[in-house]
Order: sequence, then structure tokens, then C-alpha cells
Amino acid sequence: MNQQQLQPIFILPEGSQRTTGKDAQRNNIAAAKAVAETVRTTLGPKGMDKMLVDSLGDVIVTNDGVTILKEMQVEHPAAKMIVEVAKTQEAEVGDGTTTVVVLAGEFLKNAERLLDDNIHPTVIAKGYRMAEEKAQLVLKNIAENITEKDTEILKNIAMTAMTGKGAENSKELLAKLCVSAVKQVMENGYIDNNDIKVEKKVGEGVENSELILGIVLDKERVHNAMPRIVKNAKIALLDAALEIKNPETDTKVQISDPSQLQAFLDQEEKILKKMVEKVVNSGANVVVCQKGIDDLVQHFLAKNNIYAVRRVKKSDMDRLARATNGKVVNNINDLGKDDIGNAGIVEAVKINEEEMTYIRECKNAKAVTLLLRGSTQHVVDETERAVMDALGGISTSLKDGKVVAGAAAAEVEVARNLRIYANSLMGKEQLAVLAYADAIEIIPRTLAENAGLDPVDLLTDLKSKHEVKGGKWQGVDVFNGKVIDAWKAGIVEPLKIKTQAIKSATEVAEMILRIDDVIAATGESKRQRGMPPNMEGMM
Repeated sequence: MNQQQLQPIFILPEGSQRTTGKDAQRNNIAAAKAVAETVRTTLGPKGMDKMLVDSLGDVIVTNDGVTILKEMQVEHPAAKMIVEVAKTQEAEVGDGTTTVVVLAGEFLKNAERLLDDNIHPTVIAKGYRMAEEKAQLVLKNIAENITEKDTEILKNIAMTAMTGKGAENSKELLAKLCVSAVKQVMENGYIDNNDIKVEKKVGEGVENSELILGIVLDKERVHNAMPRIVKNAKIALLDAALEIKNPETDTKVQISDPSQLQAFLDQEEKILKKMVEKVVNSGANVVVCQKGIDDLVQHFLAKNNIYAVRRVKKSDMDRLARATNGKVVNNINDLGKDDIGNAGIVEAVKINEEEMTYIRECKNAKAVTLLLRGSTQHVVDETERAVMDALGGISTSLKDGKVVAGAAAAEVEVARNLRIYANSLMGKEQLAVLAYADAIEIIPRTLAENAGLDPVDLLTDLKSKHEVKGGKWQGVDVFNGKVIDAWKAGIVEPLKIKTQAIKSATEVAEMILRIDDVIAATGESKRQRGMPPNMEGMM
């Protein structure tokens, strides 16, 4: 009797690709390293910019890590995980996106060496977890306290965030504006960065940017007969249309003679006049409407010397309420004197042939506008990214009340403490902690490389300075190629940039390390999953 031949068993759809074991790990690590290498050259004051051109030919010039990664449209699943980490860093802190990606890439690079030495991924992951806990503890111990009264330190935080960005030449002015903006909207220790509206306009230079205690609306007056400037403005904020409401269902009105038509029109005009009377009786001389304003209402408002804008965004309405201390009214009949907001001046300003509405000089404004200027669209876009990083840094520092020195001083101090900690451990986890400490030093090494300095010499000098008592803030001076006291030099960063970056980078490195099987289904196999080939035509 012939031995029965065994048929191969397929458990995956046709066209699926499967990578297992060390091949899967190496593939994922290589993808993560590739992403880290892409943004690594942008780190630090002497980092380079990237030019990103999309399919439509639109160009972005930036060295902002998260912007680069978003625009790159990464496809590899492991690389996508690294991009998600950068997005989390941006959402949580507002800065440090390049740092977190570079760290994640280096953690995986050093883990790859341990994998080559046949150390199990779970042992490496455990060692990395232990190292991360120790690193967080070290950072908290070395951090300095900060309050809203430390204006100079807050300015240094903003300038550190903007150094190396396109707006660097005007960083002192922008830092001052950012600190003033955050302090203005701060209420009982709470800061909402949404209360700071960043408006950008091409024209003039970055040095002409200004902080407005109020809101700038990208809207023009609805009628030319309205006043251009209103002083001591009383502002009605309406989330209701100043026009006749259309019926929700199809409606027919039958008119048998011309007098009825006139009565119909008169009634319509009467309703619109009544709306304007409501506004006038409230004492308002400015109307900001979230919805539409009828042509006839525009005419009546202009006759009453009332300035009006329409179709204003909801986010701007909310900011206006906080800036002017007014209330957004949903029904025109409910509008009263208590709902009116106040501003020193409301004026129509023309910028580049485009009329805008400035609502400024609001007393105790809890929402403000940062108006950014620049010679080209690329300049104002990059200035905006730099300012957003600075605002994120200032508000994060004030929320946490803790800061550390920049220039890689904190990273070198953490690495030094991790090596001491590793010597107290037994087993293979010790190797993982040492690999983690080496990986953290990628930050000072990258700063040196991007500045054209010798990373080995500089790192050796840095380490020896950190061994001395009181040397915790010794960092890299990329401009002179020396080691400096970063705190005295005014290079300051929020503690949360470091803690969040280390936490996120460690978590994603652990997750990627533990993957030993990658199963990728093609688009075709997904469509035909579980369907015999002869049934394809029956779809």
C-alpha cells in the first residue's frame, strides 16, 4: 500500500505575506531606524531643514519633526508606530517630537545588538522598563521649580524652543509675546492654549508680529456704510441668524391681489426691523454674528452706526466671549444689556488688499491673538510652528512647575545615573540598562554631529564634567564647540518634554521588540477572502 501523500495546509488567504522570527524583528527595527535617521539631522540649533513637496506641488520647508513625519505619509506599520509617538508628544507637550523619534530609533538600534547576542526580547523589554523608571526618577530629582513670576526663565524656555527654527532671528521678540500671551490667558493656574489664537498674514517682516489683547477676525464689515472704527465698543455676540427663517418643509403662499403681496413684504420688513431694534436697545454698537445677516438688516444696522461681521467661526465666538466678557446669545429676543461684551476699539484694517476686523484693548482679556507676519507664506508657516512649540513649552512648564536645562545636559546626567544603577543589577537586564544608557546619549552626539563637531571628544568632555559635584547642567554649546553650564546660558526646557519623550520612546521600542510575526494581507486577498477562485465572477 502506497504511503498517503500529505497535502500542505494553508491557513492564510492567497497573496498574504508572512515574516517571522528574527527577520520580522530586523525588518521592524530597520523601518524604525530609517524614520529616526530621516528627522535626526533636524535636531538642535544647527539642525537642517527638510523640503517636502506633495503630489499637488505644494511645498513645506520645516525642521519640525511631527510636521515632517505627517507629510511623509509613512506606509510601513512599524514606522507608523514611530509617527504615532511623535504625534502623541506634540499633543501632550507641543515640543520634543524630533527627540522622541531619535530616542526610539536608538533604543531599537541598541536592542538589535543584544538580539544578535541571543538575549531574549522580553529580557531586553524588562531591562528597558527598569531603565525608564530609573530615568524618570533621576529627571524628577534634578528638575528645578518654576512659577509664573519667573518671567526671564519662561522667556528662555520659549527661545530654546524656537532656536534652530526659521523664526530664530526674531526669537527674543516672539518669546516675549508668547510669555505675555500665556500669562494673559492663565486663570487660577489653568492654561488653555486654545485661548491664544495664532493668526498669520504674509507681508512685512517677522519682527512686525504683535500680541493683541483681543481677537483678530479674518472677516470684513458686511456694509460699506458702517463705521470703520468703533471706540468703547459694546459687542453683541449672536449665534442666531439676523434674517427671516426659511420653513423646514416646502411651503406655498397664495396671493390673490397686489396689496396682499405688499402686506407680505411689509410684514417681513417689520420682523427684520424688530431684530435691529433688539440690537439697538441692548446698547450694542458692534454685532458679531455666527450666522447670516439679511441685506435689509445690514442697511438698518449701518443707519444706526453699528459695525457688523457675519459667519464667524464658533471657536472665534468662544474666544470673543472670553476676551470681551460677553455672552454668546442663541436667540435675538433674549439679547439684553448683561450679555454685551466690551472692547476699547473695534476697527477694520486692510492687510494685503484684504479687510480684517481687529477687536482690541479688551480689559482683563482671557483670550488673545498672536498676529504673525512674514515675507512669504513659507516664512509665516514656519514661524507659526516655532511659536506653537514655544507656547506649548511655556504652558507645560507652568502646569508642571518643573524645568530642566537643555543642550543635552539632562540626557547626559540620566545616562550617568543609569550606568551606576546598572552596576547594582544582576543578570542580563544589566546589559539592557547599559544599552539604554548608551541610547540616551544619542541626543548630545546628534547635537554635536549636526554642528559639525567631533561627537567623541565632546561626549568625553561632557561626561567628565558631569562627574564633578554641581555639574548636572553641563551641556553642549554647538556654536563654540565647548561644554557650558546650560542653565546659566539660558537654555531651559520643560521637564515634561524629557519625561514624555523617554516614556513614549521606551513604550514603542518595547512594543516593536516583542513582535516576532508580521502577517500582511494584500488588498486583493482581503477582497476575495475565503472565496474559491471559481466564484470570483459571481461577486
